[in-house]
Amino acid sequence: MSRGYRCLCTLLLAGAFAAPVMVSGCAAHAEYRVYDPYHSDYHVWNHDEVVYYNQWETETHRQHVDYKKRKADEQKEYWDWRHSQGH
Repeated sequence: MSRGYRCLCTLLLAGAFAAPVMVSGCAAHAEYRVYDPYHSDYHVWNHDEVVYYNQWETETHRQHVDYKKRKADEQKEYWDWRHSQGH
C-alpha cells in the first residue's frame, strides 16, 4: 500500500469513529413528541416546554430531574399542572 492510501484510510476511519460523537452532542437540543396519557394528547418537548417544566419544578419545590426519569405519578402531576396553565 502506498503511504497516501494508508493516510486516507486512517482519516476515513477516524471520521467514522468521530461522527456518532459529534451527532449525539446535538441530540440533547432536539425536539421530540411526548404523549400525555392522562389527557390523551401529544406535546412537543422543546425549549418552550422545558421552560414550563422548570417553572413547575420551582413552583412545586422539586429538585431538577429530567422529565423522562420522573416517576409516572410525578409526570401525571406535571401534565395536570401544565393543562391547568391554559397553554
